[in-house]
Amino acid sequence: MQTSAVLVIGGAGFIGTHLVSRLAGVACASSAPLEPGTLTSPPIAPERIVVATRDVEHAQHLLLLPRVEVVELGLDDDAALDAAIGGLGVDGIVINLAGVLHGERADPYGPAFAAAHVQLPERILASCGRTGVRRLLHTSALGADSAGPSMYLRSKGDGELAVRDSDLDWTIFRPSVVFGPDDHFLNMFAQMQEVVPLVPLACAQARFQPIYVQDLAQAMVNAVASKATIRRIFELGGPQVYTLEELVRFAGRASGHPRPVLALPDALARVEAAMLEHMPGQPLVTRDNLDSMRLDNVLSAPMAAELGIHPASLESVMTEVLAGRTRDAELQGWRGSVHR
Repeated sequence: MQTSAVLVIGGAGFIGTHLVSRLAGVACASSAPLEPGTLTSPPIAPERIVVATRDVEHAQHLLLLPRVEVVELGLDDDAALDAAIGGLGVDGIVINLAGVLHGERADPYGPAFAAAHVQLPERILASCGRTGVRRLLHTSALGADSAGPSMYLRSKGDGELAVRDSDLDWTIFRPSVVFGPDDHFLNMFAQMQEVVPLVPLACAQARFQPIYVQDLAQAMVNAVASKATIRRIFELGGPQVYTLEELVRFAGRASGHPRPVLALPDALARVEAAMLEHMPGQPLVTRDNLDSMRLDNVLSAPMAAELGIHPASLESVMTEVLAGRTRDAELQGWRGSVHR
């Protein structure tokens, strides 16, 4: 399936940067080497790759890539959405990556979750109907369910339902947690252990099946080119399942700062999360995150062969990446001593 143009909504973030680089046929500058057998060549070469983002300043790095354009798009700007989608032509493809991890508490979910996970997909669907674009790739999450235990999963589930009820040629992706050299997951745990003597950890036995961001990006690119992925839901994960405690301990060892991990009882974990929610900036963990972790974040079946990827292991990608944090810190210290 060839196309002249692709629109990536929410394309300036972690996953989007790798996906847009892959669509452009360029390896992302922060990428670790892929394991042998992992596909690296894009099966399509769109003439235009349009990145839609709420803040164009956050997408300036993507303008260095060939054939990439950046447009500003608010979550509720239907006119801008129609212009972006309509400008693709009827053979264009829309990829929706937009999502949030945190938001105000409400039942069934707060306004931030509603806007990003439910209302935006509904607006995209309506815009595709108005402009004649039929192909949509939508990013959801493992465990997405309108009756799920967290606002995050309930809103992701409602967004999925809207897509599935449409008459478009849709494909839905449900990835587990995504890792990579520039992630905000393993790097956060490594950074934490550089400064604290002990890691108090909520939901220590929660299970995850992390997928390398380059593998996720390749799966999406492969799906764009394959009619066999239309009206299919794909779960994506790596080759191994870990508990959260195992991931935290790996991040500490690999970065050279292993710390003891103290598994918190549920009641204390919720008190800690409630306190963190009211601190300035993005919270490390929220009560809604804890609710999400009540479900195992693992695949229900082996990864679909139609996606054409051989997932890289977490250790093969992140061991050297996290070790580099220590080398960088040592180098900065040496530079500082020279200039004293």
